Amino acid sequence: MKGQTRREFLRSVSYTAGSAAALSILSGGNTLGQTSGKKRPNIIFIMTDDHASHALSCYGSKINKTPNLDRIANEGMRFDNSFCTNSICAPCRAVILTGKYSHLNGITDNRKKFDGSQQTFPKLLQKAGYKTAMIGKWHLKTDPTGFDYWNVLPGQGAYYNPAMKEMGRQRKYTGYTTDIITDHALKWLKSLKPGEPFCLMYQHKAPHRRWEPGPKHLTMYDDVTIAEPDNLFDDYSNRGRAAKEQDMSISRTMTENDLKLTPARKNLTPEQKRLWDAAYGPKNEAFKKANLQGKELVRWKYQRYIKDYLRCIASVDDNVGRVLDYLDESGLAENTVVFYTSDQGFYLGDHGWFDKRFMYEESLRMPLMVRYPKKIKAGSVSDEIVLNLDFGPTFLDFAGVPVPADMQGKSIGRILQGSTPADWRKSMYYHYYEYPGAHSVKKHYGVRTRRYKLIHFYHDIDEWELYDLAKDPREMKDIYGDASYADIVKELKTELKRLRRKYKDTTDSPV
Repeated sequence: MKGQTRREFLRSVSYTAGSAAALSILSGGNTLGQTSGKKRPNIIFIMTDDHASHALSCYGSKINKTPNLDRIANEGMRFDNSFCTNSICAPCRAVILTGKYSHLNGITDNRKKFDGSQQTFPKLLQKAGYKTAMIGKWHLKTDPTGFDYWNVLPGQGAYYNPAMKEMGRQRKYTGYTTDIITDHALKWLKSLKPGEPFCLMYQHKAPHRRWEPGPKHLTMYDDVTIAEPDNLFDDYSNRGRAAKEQDMSISRTMTENDLKLTPARKNLTPEQKRLWDAAYGPKNEAFKKANLQGKELVRWKYQRYIKDYLRCIASVDDNVGRVLDYLDESGLAENTVVFYTSDQGFYLGDHGWFDKRFMYEESLRMPLMVRYPKKIKAGSVSDEIVLNLDFGPTFLDFAGVPVPADMQGKSIGRILQGSTPADWRKSMYYHYYEYPGAHSVKKHYGVRTRRYKLIHFYHDIDEWELYDLAKDPREMKDIYGDASYADIVKELKTELKRLRRKYKDTTDSPV
Protein backbone atom coordinates (compact mmCIF):
# COMPACT_ATOMS: atom_id res chain seq x y z
CA MET A 1 0.00 0.00 0.00
CA LYS A 2 3.05 2.29 0.03
CA GLY A 3 2.37 5.42 -2.03
CA GLN A 4 -1.37 4.65 -2.18
CA THR A 5 -4.27 5.72 -0.05
CA ARG A 6 -6.36 2.95 1.47
CA ARG A 7 -9.20 3.83 -0.93
CA GLU A 8 -6.93 3.73 -3.99
CA PHE A 9 -5.63 0.33 -2.95
CA LEU A 10 -9.14 -1.07 -2.58
CA ARG A 11 -10.10 0.17 -6.04
CA SER A 12 -7.05 -1.47 -7.58
CA VAL A 13 -7.80 -4.93 -6.20
CA SER A 14 -9.12 -7.29 -8.90
CA TYR A 15 -12.69 -8.58 -8.58
CA THR A 16 -12.05 -12.14 -7.48
CA ALA A 17 -12.89 -14.23 -4.46
CA GLY A 18 -9.40 -13.38 -3.22
CA SER A 19 -10.11 -9.67 -3.45
CA ALA A 20 -13.14 -10.18 -1.25
CA ALA A 21 -10.85 -11.61 1.40
CA ALA A 22 -8.53 -8.62 1.04
CA LEU A 23 -11.42 -6.21 1.48
CA SER A 24 -12.64 -8.00 4.60
CA ILE A 25 -9.17 -7.85 6.20
CA LEU A 26 -8.66 -4.18 5.37
CA SER A 27 -12.07 -3.18 6.70
CA GLY A 28 -11.59 -5.02 9.96
CA GLY A 29 -13.91 -7.85 8.96
CA ASN A 30 -16.92 -5.54 8.87
CA THR A 31 -18.17 -6.30 5.37
CA LEU A 32 -21.70 -7.67 5.13
CA GLY A 33 -20.59 -10.86 3.42
CA GLN A 34 -18.19 -13.58 4.55
CA THR A 35 -15.11 -14.44 2.51
CA SER A 36 -15.59 -18.20 2.53
CA GLY A 37 -17.40 -19.51 -0.55
CA LYS A 38 -19.69 -21.51 1.71
CA LYS A 39 -20.51 -18.60 3.99
CA ARG A 40 -20.88 -15.68 1.61
CA PRO A 41 -24.56 -14.76 1.54
CA ASN A 42 -26.83 -15.75 -1.29
CA ILE A 43 -28.82 -12.94 -2.88
CA ILE A 44 -32.38 -13.07 -4.22
CA PHE A 45 -33.55 -9.84 -5.83
CA ILE A 46 -37.31 -9.83 -6.35
CA MET A 47 -38.73 -7.05 -8.51
CA THR A 48 -42.23 -6.42 -9.78
CA ASP A 49 -43.31 -3.95 -12.45
CA ASP A 50 -45.34 -0.91 -11.31
CA HIS A 51 -46.06 -2.07 -7.75
CA ALA A 52 -46.80 1.04 -5.70
CA SER A 53 -45.73 0.93 -2.06
CA HIS A 54 -49.23 2.03 -1.00
CA ALA A 55 -50.50 -1.32 -2.29
CA LEU A 56 -48.54 -3.27 0.33
CA SER A 57 -50.01 -3.90 3.75
CA CYS A 58 -46.58 -3.55 5.40
CA TYR A 59 -46.68 0.06 4.13
CA GLY A 60 -50.14 0.62 5.57
CA SER A 61 -52.23 -0.13 2.50
CA LYS A 62 -55.92 0.48 3.03
CA ILE A 63 -56.95 -1.46 -0.07
CA ASN A 64 -55.21 -4.86 0.05
CA LYS A 65 -53.27 -7.38 2.13
CA THR A 66 -49.90 -8.84 1.16
CA PRO A 67 -49.01 -11.37 3.87
CA ASN A 68 -46.09 -13.03 2.13
CA LEU A 69 -44.44 -9.80 1.01
CA ASP A 70 -44.98 -8.49 4.53
CA ARG A 71 -42.87 -11.40 5.79
CA ILE A 72 -39.81 -9.79 4.20
CA ALA A 73 -40.47 -6.51 6.01
CA ASN A 74 -41.46 -8.14 9.30
CA GLU A 75 -38.35 -10.32 9.30
CA GLY A 76 -36.04 -7.60 8.00
CA MET A 77 -36.05 -3.87 7.25
CA ARG A 78 -38.61 -1.68 5.48
CA PHE A 79 -37.45 1.52 3.79
CA ASP A 80 -39.91 4.41 3.83
CA ASN A 81 -37.93 6.75 1.59
CA SER A 82 -36.82 4.51 -1.27
CA PHE A 83 -36.86 6.35 -4.60
CA CYS A 84 -36.08 5.81 -8.27
CA THR A 85 -33.97 8.13 -10.42
CA ASN A 86 -36.15 8.01 -13.58
CA SER A 87 -39.65 6.63 -13.11
CA ILE A 88 -40.08 4.38 -16.11
CA CYS A 89 -39.44 0.67 -16.64
CA ALA A 90 -36.32 0.11 -18.77
CA PRO A 91 -34.31 3.01 -17.32
CA CYS A 92 -34.91 1.79 -13.77
CA ARG A 93 -33.68 -1.68 -14.71
CA ALA A 94 -30.53 -0.28 -16.30
CA VAL A 95 -29.84 1.88 -13.23
CA ILE A 96 -30.06 -1.18 -10.97
CA LEU A 97 -27.73 -3.25 -13.14
CA THR A 98 -25.08 -0.57 -13.60
CA GLY A 99 -25.31 1.59 -10.49
CA LYS A 100 -25.28 4.61 -12.81
CA TYR A 101 -27.79 7.28 -13.80
CA SER A 102 -29.65 6.98 -17.10
CA HIS A 103 -27.51 9.51 -19.00
CA LEU A 104 -24.40 7.39 -18.28
CA ASN A 105 -25.78 3.85 -18.79
CA GLY A 106 -27.46 4.85 -22.06
CA ILE A 107 -31.08 4.01 -21.19
CA THR A 108 -32.85 7.31 -20.74
CA ASP A 109 -36.22 5.96 -21.93
CA ASN A 110 -38.02 2.77 -22.98
CA ARG A 111 -37.03 3.18 -26.63
CA LYS A 112 -33.30 2.61 -26.18
CA LYS A 113 -31.40 -0.70 -26.33
CA PHE A 114 -29.26 -1.65 -23.37
CA ASP A 115 -25.54 -2.09 -24.07
CA GLY A 116 -24.87 -5.42 -22.42
CA SER A 117 -21.10 -5.06 -22.81
CA GLN A 118 -20.90 -2.47 -20.02
CA GLN A 119 -20.04 -3.19 -16.41
CA THR A 120 -22.88 -4.56 -14.28
CA PHE A 121 -23.06 -5.93 -10.76
CA PRO A 122 -23.95 -9.51 -11.96
CA LYS A 123 -20.71 -9.60 -13.98
CA LEU A 124 -18.71 -8.58 -10.92
CA LEU A 125 -20.44 -11.21 -8.81
CA GLN A 126 -19.68 -13.82 -11.46
CA LYS A 127 -16.00 -12.94 -11.29
CA ALA A 128 -16.16 -13.30 -7.52
CA GLY A 129 -17.44 -16.87 -7.82
CA TYR A 130 -21.21 -16.37 -7.59
CA LYS A 131 -23.66 -18.31 -9.74
CA THR A 132 -25.97 -15.76 -11.33
CA ALA A 133 -29.40 -16.03 -12.93
CA MET A 134 -31.98 -13.70 -14.44
CA ILE A 135 -35.52 -15.09 -14.65
CA GLY A 136 -38.67 -13.20 -15.65
CA LYS A 137 -39.18 -9.72 -17.03
CA TRP A 138 -36.02 -8.20 -18.54
CA HIS A 139 -37.38 -5.44 -20.82
CA LEU A 140 -34.05 -4.09 -22.11
CA LYS A 141 -34.25 -5.09 -25.81
CA THR A 142 -30.91 -6.96 -25.82
CA ASP A 143 -30.13 -10.40 -24.38
CA PRO A 144 -28.99 -10.53 -20.75
CA THR A 145 -25.24 -10.68 -20.05
CA GLY A 146 -23.42 -11.51 -16.85
CA PHE A 147 -25.64 -14.47 -16.02
CA ASP A 148 -24.84 -18.18 -15.90
CA TYR A 149 -28.50 -18.80 -16.65
CA TRP A 150 -31.23 -16.59 -18.03
CA ASN A 151 -34.82 -17.16 -19.08
CA VAL A 152 -36.76 -13.99 -19.84
CA LEU A 153 -39.99 -12.65 -21.31
CA PRO A 154 -39.52 -11.07 -24.74
CA GLY A 155 -40.42 -7.39 -24.46
CA GLN A 156 -43.37 -6.79 -22.15
CA GLY A 157 -44.38 -10.43 -22.22
CA ALA A 158 -47.87 -11.88 -21.88
CA TYR A 159 -49.83 -12.58 -18.70
CA TYR A 160 -51.12 -15.92 -19.99
CA ASN A 161 -49.32 -18.71 -21.87
CA PRO A 162 -46.13 -16.69 -22.35
CA ALA A 163 -43.22 -17.15 -24.69
CA MET A 164 -39.90 -17.06 -22.83
CA LYS A 165 -36.41 -16.85 -24.22
CA GLU A 166 -34.08 -19.27 -22.44
CA MET A 167 -30.36 -18.85 -23.13
CA GLY A 168 -31.14 -17.68 -26.66
CA ARG A 169 -33.91 -20.16 -27.51
CA GLN A 170 -37.59 -19.19 -27.40
CA ARG A 171 -40.26 -21.53 -26.08
CA LYS A 172 -43.95 -21.09 -25.22
CA TYR A 173 -45.44 -22.21 -21.91
CA THR A 174 -49.03 -22.84 -20.84
CA GLY A 175 -50.25 -21.24 -17.66
CA TYR A 176 -50.20 -17.93 -15.79
CA THR A 177 -46.98 -16.00 -16.18
CA THR A 178 -46.46 -15.13 -12.50
CA ASP A 179 -46.67 -18.84 -11.65
CA ILE A 180 -44.41 -19.83 -14.55
CA ILE A 181 -41.67 -17.34 -13.67
CA THR A 182 -41.70 -18.69 -10.11
CA ASP A 183 -41.57 -22.27 -11.35
CA HIS A 184 -38.40 -21.48 -13.30
CA ALA A 185 -36.87 -19.62 -10.37
CA LEU A 186 -37.45 -22.54 -8.02
CA LYS A 187 -36.16 -25.01 -10.58
CA TRP A 188 -32.92 -23.04 -10.91
CA LEU A 189 -32.50 -22.72 -7.13
CA LYS A 190 -32.96 -26.45 -6.72
CA SER A 191 -30.32 -27.14 -9.39
CA LEU A 192 -27.52 -25.43 -7.46
CA LYS A 193 -24.82 -27.35 -5.65
CA PRO A 194 -24.93 -27.15 -1.83
CA GLY A 195 -22.88 -24.23 -0.51
CA GLU A 196 -22.57 -22.58 -3.92
CA PRO A 197 -23.16 -18.79 -3.47
CA PHE A 198 -25.74 -17.43 -5.87
CA CYS A 199 -27.49 -14.27 -7.00
CA LEU A 200 -30.95 -14.66 -8.53
CA MET A 201 -32.79 -11.79 -10.18
CA TYR A 202 -36.40 -12.98 -9.99
CA GLN A 203 -38.53 -10.39 -11.81
CA HIS A 204 -42.28 -10.33 -12.48
CA LYS A 205 -44.33 -8.74 -15.22
CA ALA A 206 -47.17 -8.11 -12.78
CA PRO A 207 -48.82 -5.79 -11.96
CA HIS A 208 -48.08 -3.97 -15.25
CA ARG A 209 -50.85 -2.70 -17.54
CA ARG A 210 -53.26 -4.33 -18.73
CA TRP A 211 -53.52 -5.92 -15.30
CA GLU A 212 -54.72 -9.41 -16.23
CA PRO A 213 -55.45 -11.45 -13.08
CA GLY A 214 -54.60 -15.12 -12.85
CA PRO A 215 -57.29 -17.81 -12.80
CA LYS A 216 -57.13 -18.11 -8.99
CA HIS A 217 -57.90 -14.42 -8.46
CA LEU A 218 -60.33 -13.48 -11.24
CA THR A 219 -63.23 -12.86 -8.85
CA MET A 220 -61.26 -11.60 -5.86
CA TYR A 221 -62.73 -8.30 -4.54
CA ASP A 222 -66.01 -8.85 -6.43
CA ASP A 223 -67.97 -8.38 -3.22
CA VAL A 224 -66.17 -5.22 -1.99
CA THR A 225 -65.85 -1.58 -3.01
CA ILE A 226 -62.24 -0.40 -2.95
CA ALA A 227 -61.72 2.97 -1.23
CA GLU A 228 -61.07 5.83 -3.65
CA PRO A 229 -58.07 8.14 -3.23
CA ASP A 230 -59.09 11.54 -1.92
CA ASN A 231 -57.79 13.25 -5.08
CA LEU A 232 -59.36 10.96 -7.68
CA PHE A 233 -61.06 14.03 -9.13
CA ASP A 234 -58.04 16.35 -8.98
CA ASP A 235 -58.54 19.27 -11.40
CA TYR A 236 -54.86 20.42 -11.27
CA SER A 237 -56.01 23.99 -10.58
CA ASN A 238 -52.96 24.65 -8.39
CA ARG A 239 -50.44 23.05 -10.75
CA GLY A 240 -48.87 24.05 -14.07
CA ARG A 241 -49.15 22.80 -17.63
CA ALA A 242 -47.39 19.48 -17.10
CA ALA A 243 -50.09 18.05 -14.85
CA LYS A 244 -52.84 19.41 -17.07
CA GLU A 245 -51.42 18.18 -20.40
CA GLN A 246 -50.53 14.58 -19.43
CA ASP A 247 -52.40 11.65 -20.99
CA MET A 248 -52.55 9.08 -18.18
CA SER A 249 -55.91 9.75 -16.60
CA ILE A 250 -58.47 7.14 -15.65
CA SER A 251 -61.21 9.36 -17.03
CA ARG A 252 -59.97 9.74 -20.61
CA THR A 253 -56.92 7.51 -21.20
CA MET A 254 -58.02 4.02 -20.17
CA THR A 255 -59.18 1.88 -23.08
CA GLU A 256 -61.89 -0.74 -23.36
CA ASN A 257 -59.05 -3.24 -23.57
CA ASP A 258 -57.66 -2.05 -20.20
CA LEU A 259 -61.13 -2.31 -18.68
CA LYS A 260 -61.76 -5.85 -20.03
CA LEU A 261 -64.77 -4.70 -22.05
CA THR A 262 -63.31 -6.39 -25.12
CA PRO A 263 -63.35 -10.17 -25.65
CA ALA A 264 -60.81 -12.34 -23.87
CA ARG A 265 -57.39 -12.72 -25.44
CA LYS A 266 -57.16 -15.12 -28.39
CA ASN A 267 -54.18 -16.98 -26.93
CA LEU A 268 -56.12 -18.29 -23.91
CA THR A 269 -56.79 -21.99 -23.60
CA PRO A 270 -60.47 -23.03 -23.67
CA GLU A 271 -60.52 -23.45 -19.89
CA GLN A 272 -58.83 -20.09 -19.31
CA LYS A 273 -61.33 -18.42 -21.64
CA ARG A 274 -64.25 -20.05 -19.82
CA LEU A 275 -63.01 -18.72 -16.48
CA TRP A 276 -62.34 -15.29 -17.97
CA ASP A 277 -65.80 -15.01 -19.54
CA ALA A 278 -67.46 -16.18 -16.33
CA ALA A 279 -65.58 -13.50 -14.38
CA TYR A 280 -66.08 -10.53 -16.72
CA GLY A 281 -69.09 -11.33 -18.90
CA PRO A 282 -71.94 -10.69 -16.42
CA LYS A 283 -70.21 -7.61 -14.98
CA ASN A 284 -69.71 -6.14 -18.44
CA GLU A 285 -73.35 -6.66 -19.35
CA ALA A 286 -74.43 -4.93 -16.15
CA PHE A 287 -72.11 -2.02 -16.91
CA LYS A 288 -73.52 -1.57 -20.43
CA LYS A 289 -77.06 -1.48 -19.08
CA ALA A 290 -76.14 1.07 -16.41
CA ASN A 291 -75.03 3.62 -19.06
CA LEU A 292 -72.88 5.55 -16.57
CA GLN A 293 -71.71 9.12 -17.22
CA GLY A 294 -69.44 11.73 -15.63
CA LYS A 295 -68.03 11.01 -12.19
CA GLU A 296 -69.97 7.77 -11.85
CA LEU A 297 -68.26 6.46 -14.99
CA VAL A 298 -64.84 7.42 -13.59
CA ARG A 299 -65.69 5.67 -10.35
CA TRP A 300 -66.64 2.51 -12.24
CA LYS A 301 -63.41 2.64 -14.25
CA TYR A 302 -61.41 3.09 -11.06
CA GLN A 303 -63.03 0.05 -9.44
CA ARG A 304 -62.42 -2.12 -12.52
CA TYR A 305 -58.80 -0.97 -12.78
CA ILE A 306 -57.80 -1.13 -9.13
CA LYS A 307 -59.37 -4.54 -8.52
CA ASP A 308 -57.53 -6.06 -11.49
CA TYR A 309 -54.30 -4.40 -10.35
CA LEU A 310 -54.69 -5.79 -6.84
CA ARG A 311 -55.61 -9.24 -8.17
CA CYS A 312 -52.30 -9.31 -10.04
CA ILE A 313 -50.48 -8.38 -6.84
CA ALA A 314 -52.26 -11.17 -4.95
CA SER A 315 -50.68 -13.68 -7.34
CA VAL A 316 -47.26 -12.11 -6.86
CA ASP A 317 -47.73 -12.38 -3.10
CA ASP A 318 -48.68 -16.06 -3.35
CA ASN A 319 -45.66 -16.81 -5.52
CA VAL A 320 -43.16 -14.91 -3.40
CA GLY A 321 -44.53 -17.00 -0.55
CA ARG A 322 -43.57 -20.14 -2.49
CA VAL A 323 -39.98 -18.90 -2.77
CA LEU A 324 -39.77 -17.91 0.89
CA ASP A 325 -41.17 -21.30 1.90
CA TYR A 326 -38.51 -23.03 -0.20
CA LEU A 327 -35.75 -21.02 1.48
CA ASP A 328 -37.09 -22.11 4.88
CA GLU A 329 -37.52 -25.76 3.90
CA SER A 330 -34.09 -26.02 2.25
CA GLY A 331 -32.22 -24.36 5.11
CA LEU A 332 -31.12 -21.47 2.86
CA ALA A 333 -33.11 -18.71 4.57
CA GLU A 334 -30.56 -17.86 7.26
CA ASN A 335 -27.78 -17.11 4.76
CA THR A 336 -29.86 -15.57 1.97
CA VAL A 337 -30.43 -11.86 1.47
CA VAL A 338 -33.92 -11.26 0.07
CA PHE A 339 -34.64 -7.91 -1.57
CA TYR A 340 -38.14 -6.90 -2.65
CA THR A 341 -38.81 -3.81 -4.73
CA SER A 342 -40.55 -2.54 -7.85
CA ASP A 343 -38.98 -0.82 -10.85
CA GLN A 344 -40.78 2.35 -9.72
CA GLY A 345 -44.01 3.40 -8.06
CA PHE A 346 -47.44 3.85 -9.67
CA TYR A 347 -50.58 5.98 -9.46
CA LEU A 348 -53.51 4.11 -7.98
CA GLY A 349 -56.08 6.70 -8.98
CA ASP A 350 -54.03 9.36 -7.17
CA HIS A 351 -54.51 12.68 -9.02
CA GLY A 352 -56.97 10.74 -11.20
CA TRP A 353 -54.09 8.85 -12.81
CA PHE A 354 -52.57 5.47 -13.51
CA ASP A 355 -49.01 4.89 -14.81
CA LYS A 356 -45.84 6.56 -13.44
CA ARG A 357 -43.20 8.98 -15.00
CA PHE A 358 -43.78 12.09 -12.91
CA MET A 359 -41.51 13.03 -10.00
CA TYR A 360 -44.58 13.25 -7.75
CA GLU A 361 -44.46 10.95 -4.75
CA GLU A 362 -46.61 8.01 -5.87
CA SER A 363 -44.34 7.14 -8.80
CA LEU A 364 -41.06 8.41 -7.36
CA ARG A 365 -41.37 6.18 -4.30
CA MET A 366 -40.66 2.46 -4.56
CA PRO A 367 -41.28 -0.28 -2.02
CA LEU A 368 -38.07 -1.70 -0.58
CA MET A 369 -37.88 -4.47 2.00
CA VAL A 370 -34.71 -6.42 2.79
CA ARG A 371 -34.36 -9.58 4.89
CA TYR A 372 -31.08 -11.13 6.02
CA PRO A 373 -31.43 -12.81 9.43
CA LYS A 374 -27.69 -12.76 10.17
CA LYS A 375 -27.30 -9.00 9.90
CA ILE A 376 -30.70 -7.23 9.81
CA LYS A 377 -32.91 -6.78 12.87
CA ALA A 378 -36.42 -8.11 12.30
CA GLY A 379 -39.12 -5.46 12.06
CA SER A 380 -36.70 -2.56 11.62
CA VAL A 381 -37.59 0.55 9.61
CA SER A 382 -35.42 3.18 7.95
CA ASP A 383 -36.43 6.62 6.74
CA GLU A 384 -33.06 7.36 5.09
CA ILE A 385 -33.15 8.43 1.44
CA VAL A 386 -32.09 5.41 -0.62
CA LEU A 387 -32.14 4.98 -4.40
CA ASN A 388 -32.29 2.15 -6.91
CA LEU A 389 -28.82 3.45 -7.77
CA ASP A 390 -27.67 1.88 -4.47
CA PHE A 391 -28.81 -1.68 -5.12
CA GLY A 392 -25.81 -2.87 -7.18
CA PRO A 393 -23.24 -1.49 -4.71
CA THR A 394 -25.18 -3.12 -1.87
CA PHE A 395 -25.15 -6.54 -3.53
CA LEU A 396 -21.39 -6.24 -4.08
CA ASP A 397 -20.97 -5.21 -0.45
CA PHE A 398 -22.89 -8.29 0.68
CA ALA A 399 -20.59 -10.46 -1.43
CA GLY A 400 -17.43 -8.78 -0.14
CA VAL A 401 -16.62 -7.44 -3.62
CA PRO A 402 -15.12 -3.94 -3.98
CA VAL A 403 -17.56 -1.40 -5.42
CA PRO A 404 -16.10 0.17 -8.59
CA ALA A 405 -15.36 3.88 -8.29
CA ASP A 406 -17.54 4.71 -11.31
CA MET A 407 -20.70 3.31 -9.73
CA GLN A 408 -22.70 6.31 -8.53
CA GLY A 409 -24.71 4.60 -5.82
CA LYS A 410 -23.66 3.72 -2.28
CA SER A 411 -24.10 0.50 -0.33
CA ILE A 412 -26.95 0.60 2.17
CA GLY A 413 -25.21 -2.12 4.17
CA ARG A 414 -24.55 -0.07 7.28
CA ILE A 415 -28.09 1.27 7.27
CA LEU A 416 -29.38 -2.30 7.15
CA GLN A 417 -27.35 -3.01 10.28
CA GLY A 418 -28.78 0.02 12.07
CA SER A 419 -25.93 2.47 11.61
CA THR A 420 -26.32 5.26 9.04
CA PRO A 421 -23.02 6.67 7.70
CA ALA A 422 -22.41 10.28 8.78
CA ASP A 423 -22.09 11.40 5.16
CA TRP A 424 -25.30 9.73 3.94
CA ARG A 425 -27.28 11.75 1.38
CA LYS A 426 -29.73 14.40 2.51
CA SER A 427 -31.26 14.86 -0.96
CA MET A 428 -31.81 12.93 -4.19
CA TYR A 429 -31.71 13.81 -7.89
CA TYR A 430 -34.28 12.76 -10.51
CA HIS A 431 -34.43 13.11 -14.32
CA TYR A 432 -37.20 11.96 -16.68
CA TYR A 433 -36.65 12.08 -20.47
CA GLU A 434 -39.37 10.30 -22.48
CA TYR A 435 -41.16 13.19 -24.20
CA PRO A 436 -42.67 13.39 -26.73
CA GLY A 437 -43.87 9.91 -25.92
CA ALA A 438 -46.52 7.73 -24.35
CA HIS A 439 -48.70 9.51 -21.79
CA SER A 440 -47.31 12.95 -22.72
CA VAL A 441 -45.41 13.61 -19.49
CA LYS A 442 -43.05 16.54 -20.01
CA LYS A 443 -39.30 16.17 -19.60
CA HIS A 444 -38.27 17.21 -16.14
CA TYR A 445 -35.63 16.92 -13.46
CA GLY A 446 -35.58 17.86 -9.81
CA VAL A 447 -34.34 17.52 -6.27
CA ARG A 448 -36.10 16.05 -3.25
CA THR A 449 -35.03 16.52 0.35
CA ARG A 450 -36.83 15.13 3.38
CA ARG A 451 -39.24 18.06 3.35
CA TYR A 452 -39.14 19.81 -0.01
CA LYS A 453 -39.32 18.94 -3.70
CA LEU A 454 -38.30 21.26 -6.54
CA ILE A 455 -39.10 20.22 -10.12
CA HIS A 456 -38.13 21.86 -13.41
CA PHE A 457 -40.24 20.95 -16.48
CA TYR A 458 -38.48 21.76 -19.76
CA HIS A 459 -38.25 21.08 -23.53
CA ASP A 460 -41.43 22.69 -24.93
CA ILE A 461 -42.16 24.18 -21.51
CA ASP A 462 -40.19 26.10 -18.88
CA GLU A 463 -41.95 25.80 -15.54
CA TRP A 464 -40.84 25.20 -11.97
CA GLU A 465 -42.86 23.60 -9.18
CA LEU A 466 -42.16 23.50 -5.45
CA TYR A 467 -43.88 21.37 -2.82
CA ASP A 468 -43.67 21.46 0.95
CA LEU A 469 -44.18 17.76 1.70
CA ALA A 470 -44.70 18.37 5.41
CA LYS A 471 -47.69 20.62 4.76
CA ASP A 472 -48.83 19.14 1.44
CA PRO A 473 -47.88 15.45 1.24
CA ARG A 474 -50.35 14.86 -1.62
CA GLU A 475 -48.67 17.60 -3.71
CA MET A 476 -51.88 19.41 -4.49
CA LYS A 477 -50.53 22.99 -4.51
CA ASP A 478 -47.43 24.29 -6.27
CA ILE A 479 -45.88 27.03 -4.08
CA TYR A 480 -42.96 27.98 -6.33
CA GLY A 481 -44.23 31.56 -6.64
CA ASP A 482 -44.89 31.98 -2.91
CA ALA A 483 -42.56 34.74 -1.66
CA SER A 484 -42.30 33.13 1.78
CA TYR A 485 -40.45 30.21 0.18
CA ALA A 486 -37.97 32.31 -1.81
CA ASP A 487 -35.01 31.31 0.37
CA ILE A 488 -35.98 27.63 0.12
CA VAL A 489 -36.10 27.90 -3.70
CA LYS A 490 -32.65 29.46 -3.73
CA GLU A 491 -31.22 26.71 -1.51
CA LEU A 492 -32.84 23.95 -3.57
CA LYS A 493 -31.59 25.37 -6.86
CA THR A 494 -28.07 25.45 -5.42
CA GLU A 495 -28.45 21.83 -4.32
CA LEU A 496 -29.85 20.86 -7.70
CA LYS A 497 -26.80 22.35 -9.45
CA ARG A 498 -24.54 20.47 -7.06
CA LEU A 499 -26.26 17.16 -7.74
CA ARG A 500 -26.19 17.66 -11.50
CA ARG A 501 -22.44 18.24 -11.30
CA LYS A 502 -21.92 15.31 -8.94
CA TYR A 503 -23.76 12.88 -11.20
CA LYS A 504 -22.27 14.39 -14.39
CA ASP A 505 -25.66 15.25 -15.85
CA THR A 506 -25.04 18.19 -18.17
CA THR A 507 -27.57 17.10 -20.80
CA ASP A 508 -30.59 19.09 -21.96
CA SER A 509 -31.71 22.22 -20.17
CA PRO A 510 -29.40 23.74 -17.54
CA VAL A 511 -30.78 24.84 -14.18
